[in-house]
Amino acid sequence: MLLGIHHVAIICGDYARSKTFYHHILGLRIIAENYRAERDSYKLDLALLDGSQIELFSFNNAPLRPSYPEAQGLRHLAFRVDDIDQVVAHLVSHNIDVEPIRVDEYTQKRFTFFNDPDGLPLELYADHF
Repeated sequence: MLLGIHHVAIICGDYARSKTFYHHILGLRIIAENYRAERDSYKLDLALLDGSQIELFSFNNAPLRPSYPEAQGLRHLAFRVDDIDQVVAHLVSHNIDVEPIRVDEYTQKRFTFFNDPDGLPLELYADHF
């Protein structure tokens, strides 16, 4: 059966900007970076500490993601963190807008949302109380 999530694929609008965001700001490790000449497209494989990955793709003239009102499909990507206050402070120091931290009414754990450079909603979810 299913063992976990291997990767999440994201199509970005500005490859250099998104590479900087996911690698330098969020700290994901680069596994591989490939330019696919036949598509005039990059594919960047990034690793999280738990072994899961993000595949970052660039495609010319990719349509914008419908978001508001929310469309069917993937709603957001959530990252588990140990110290949500520290991660929020890090994001804010890079001029990234972060929503106020809230408490999940069911788990009593803290969480918040922010967006990647293309407006993809991302969540931070505290791993403990």
